[in-house]
Amino acid sequence: MRISFLRSLAPLALLAVSACAANFDAQVKRFQAMPAPQGQSFFIKSADPKRDGSLEFSRYAGLVSEKLVAQGYQAASAPGSANLIVSLDYGVDHGREKVRSTPGYGWAGYGPYGRWGGGPGYRGFGHHGYVYGFYDPFLFDSGYDQVESYTVYTSDLDLTIARPSGEHLFEGKAKAMSSTDNLAYLVPNLVEAMFTGFPGNSGETVKITVPPPPKKK
Repeated sequence: MRISFLRSLAPLALLAVSACAANFDAQVKRFQAMPAPQGQSFFIKSADPKRDGSLEFSRYAGLVSEKLVAQGYQAASAPGSANLIVSLDYGVDHGREKVRSTPGYGWAGYGPYGRWGGGPGYRGFGHHGYVYGFYDPFLFDSGYDQVESYTVYTSDLDLTIARPSGEHLFEGKAKAMSSTDNLAYLVPNLVEAMFTGFPGNSGETVKITVPPPPKKK
């Protein structure tokens, strides 16, 4: 089997563009017993203590904070003064290689320039050199399988909201598959998906589509 190198690059280019220009689809599952927002205070911490104090985590925590404030809650300066403790976790895997093969097409002739002669040229479809029962692996210049290889990454975001006593009020998980492992792109979209329709119906899993940001003029 011969691989068409130029064509194999095409899906990679399209996937790279789609990471920034296409809709972001996520699967969101939520369990909740959230009280009606009445100005309760919250404090956001990392589920992974190693991330506490990092600039990267601060950015993502800031996005979650903005969403909660928009819901009617208030940010607290310390966990001891908060009515709600928000635990945030996120990550992306190392990716899985995907290969897609599509059959090529070629042609053979019946005329003096064809394989069998005896009439005018005839164009037909070929797959691995097959033309209506005849096999020749080198018959077609364009009749070989076109192989496309690309990597798919799975990212997720976990959000838990609890009372200081430890009683859970919200458990949410957003998951997505994409062509990039760039957390700076993935996490903001996962946060957006998590808070679309927040807090949601308890026990429901929904597909959320986040549109790309508007193009800068």
